[in-house]
Amino acid sequence: MASERAKELAKKQKAEAKALKAAKKNSSDPTDWGTAKQIRETYKLTAKYQPKIPWMLAGAVLICLIVGVGIGLAAGTWYLWALLGLLGGVTAALWVLQREAKKASFARVKGQPGGAEMALTMLDKKKWHYTAAVAVDRQTNCVHRAIGPGGMILIGDGKGSQSLLRTEVRRHQQVLYGVEVQTVLVGEGEGKVPVEKLTAYLKKLPKTLTSEQIEEIEYRLKALDKLRSRVPIPKGPMPTGGHAKISRRAMRG
Repeated sequence: MASERAKELAKKQKAEAKALKAAKKNSSDPTDWGTAKQIRETYKLTAKYQPKIPWMLAGAVLICLIVGVGIGLAAGTWYLWALLGLLGGVTAALWVLQREAKKASFARVKGQPGGAEMALTMLDKKKWHYTAAVAVDRQTNCVHRAIGPGGMILIGDGKGSQSLLRTEVRRHQQVLYGVEVQTVLVGEGEGKVPVEKLTAYLKKLPKTLTSEQIEEIEYRLKALDKLRSRVPIPKGPMPTGGHAKISRRAMRG
């Protein structure tokens, strides 16, 4: 009897594992994909925005291979250096793909509502915490919030986000008691930060907050967020196609 139950349990676990594997295989979420599929899908989407990517990757591999063979011929062990050159070429090609994938991601979200969230996802999560779309208006202008060593920053995202940003500054100042509320407008033109440069801009801000201060600020903001009437719209940029996702893991390397 016990043996029959054990067989049934093993059969059930095997079926569940098979179903989970199939679900991950057919999933559209990059976090469910294996490394090979992440690289493949990232390449496909990058190629839509950078048609020269095949030649760029091939060039990275070829240059490293030629250098390796050249050193090997001079050293008398060309086959070993050729192998090292090939491995170096693959590494260089992956770096090029990572760089171009970032560019493709920002090209896709540039000018779209909520596009600045892409830049915020690339911040160091151990140092920075962000909340996307803490406020949204009817024109899909929105304000994101980031808290980290560089301070408490509100990010206006959208062509008409200035008014919404000013309103959010007043709201946040009411609960922060002396902590400076910094603002950033995302976009093109004087006084604005392009979306592709937002991550670097935030990282370069002078350090003004400790981890303890960041924790205290987040505690205060919880009360503000509870009182807020949130608009139930999806966060992030609007999708632009069936395979519009680029693996963020692949972009980080």
